[in-house]
Amino acid sequence: MITQVFATSHWATIALAALLAACACAAILLFLLKTGLAWRLAIDIPNDRSLHVRPTPRVGGWGIVPVSVLAILLMAPSLWCAALAAAFLAALSQIDDRHGLPARVRFAAHLVAVVGLVSIYPAPVPWWMLATLSFLMLWLVNLYNFMDGADGLAGGMSLFGFGGYAVAALLGANPLPELSFASAVVAGTAFGFLLFNFHPARIFLGDAGSISLGFLAGALGYWGWLRGVWPIWFPVLVFAPFAADATITLMRRLFRGEKFWQAHREHYYQRMVRLGMGHARTAFAWYAVMTAGIMIAVCLLGRSPVVQWCVGVAWVVALCLMGAAVDLRWRRFQSTLSEQTSEVSR
Repeated sequence: MITQVFATSHWATIALAALLAACACAAILLFLLKTGLAWRLAIDIPNDRSLHVRPTPRVGGWGIVPVSVLAILLMAPSLWCAALAAAFLAALSQIDDRHGLPARVRFAAHLVAVVGLVSIYPAPVPWWMLATLSFLMLWLVNLYNFMDGADGLAGGMSLFGFGGYAVAALLGANPLPELSFASAVVAGTAFGFLLFNFHPARIFLGDAGSISLGFLAGALGYWGWLRGVWPIWFPVLVFAPFAADATITLMRRLFRGEKFWQAHREHYYQRMVRLGMGHARTAFAWYAVMTAGIMIAVCLLGRSPVVQWCVGVAWVVALCLMGAAVDLRWRRFQSTLSEQTSEVSR
């Protein structure tokens, strides 16, 4: 009975923390919109590679980061390094949002944040494994920024992804309420942001929001593995849809000799929008895929390593097949468009 009350108390606390974080984030963003400050901080101007058609404030990070960082510092102090590093990245990214910064400066900041985290909280593994984990965290930071290009997408992925972290941190073999609290707070701020970002979006995340969320996804995932809450594959599986889209798109652009850091419209989610699904239906499709992956990841906790890796690989293959289906539709769409253009020019 005592154990049940203890567990119930944790779930109630986590849910309340997420709700308060959502309200605080939404209040900040509403204030920025109502006062007009949002338009002075950073504006996203549409170009020929954008999916939106009107200028939109890029201020999502102003609601997400302060609430998340403050809550983590107060209620999950062992994660102070992750919180402060996220705040550092948000501050630098805000400068980039407003004035623009060279790619080398941005990457150096990402490297400092990731290496600082891993150095302060080193794992008892060989150096090459720590280097690999650091590289994966760096990639997560940047791919989150790459995937922030459709209404409701990155915010929804944060809501579900960090929500998955929060649930797993209490259900795992080694529950860690502090990690669950931190994850729930970030998920709550993502929901508060989504109130203004779902189609038609009134605000965007901006680099201050996307870079910080990407870092926190990696940092909290690393912390959970370090503390034995979940296996190393768990964070990867939770954010697999995001990672698969960004990674495959990057590899294609590198293979063609293109500058992968430049804006483009070749991601799977961008193609889905352009194929006629629109922002809302595309977001809901991604939410469904993300939810399925999280449920699989949580259900695999406690299973044998063989089952975990086999099911994990099967899910990655399934994601690749989904991507192949989008590619097939895209090629047909391009072919039809080319034929129509040829007929008009005759």
